[in-house]
Amino acid sequence: MKISIIIPCYNESKTIAKVINRILEQKLYDKEIIVIDDYSTDGTRDILKNDLKNLINTLILNDKNYGKGYSVKRGIDSSDGEIILIQDADLEYDPSDYPKLIEPIKKDFADVVYGSRFIGTDEKRVLNYWHSVANKLLTTLSNMFTNINLTDMEVCYKAFNAKIIKNIKLNENRFGFEPEITAKIAKKKLRIFEVGVKYYGRTYLEGKKIGWKDGISAIRCIIKYNLFN
Repeated sequence: MKISIIIPCYNESKTIAKVINRILEQKLYDKEIIVIDDYSTDGTRDILKNDLKNLINTLILNDKNYGKGYSVKRGIDSSDGEIILIQDADLEYDPSDYPKLIEPIKKDFADVVYGSRFIGTDEKRVLNYWHSVANKLLTTLSNMFTNINLTDMEVCYKAFNAKIIKNIKLNENRFGFEPEITAKIAKKKLRIFEVGVKYYGRTYLEGKKIGWKDGISAIRCIIKYNLFN
């Protein structure tokens, strides 16, 4: 069974090589690595085209900065694995968690598996309190509309049966991808599992990009895709 690992990437020159090498250390699965560079300006694109070109199966170069959701959509369209897994390029998430995310789908227990930064005994970096509150509030609001009991809707680590995700039309180009896909899989009454994952979060000084405007957009997407789509 092939796993398609989709990596949306924007200005991650300090971590992209480390992420690729961590993925390659995971020997359990036949995998393809698909990196979508979202018009990086810090040298990431050159690293991908030169230093990492023989380690990546597919490199997609966006012609301008569109956002995470747009990049993920391009990666899904380019993938040919039976399972699709989303991996950020910033080392906040550890590829050693892949078995947790993949095995429920591989064994046909689940159609979709979400990671969670808020459950489990794995190590998690202690960071900004209000950021975690915002995440939990968005997840709670999403759950109220979807009637599913996730603990971490905004988590990066999501794995999908490829046949399912390829048949869902996605519209959001930025971080609204997370509430949009959650609303759409909930409506399909799929088998959704959740597993605790390790989390080595970054501060904004260290390069974290999501901000309060994305939180407002997430609320818009929760309402829009649950009530009107």
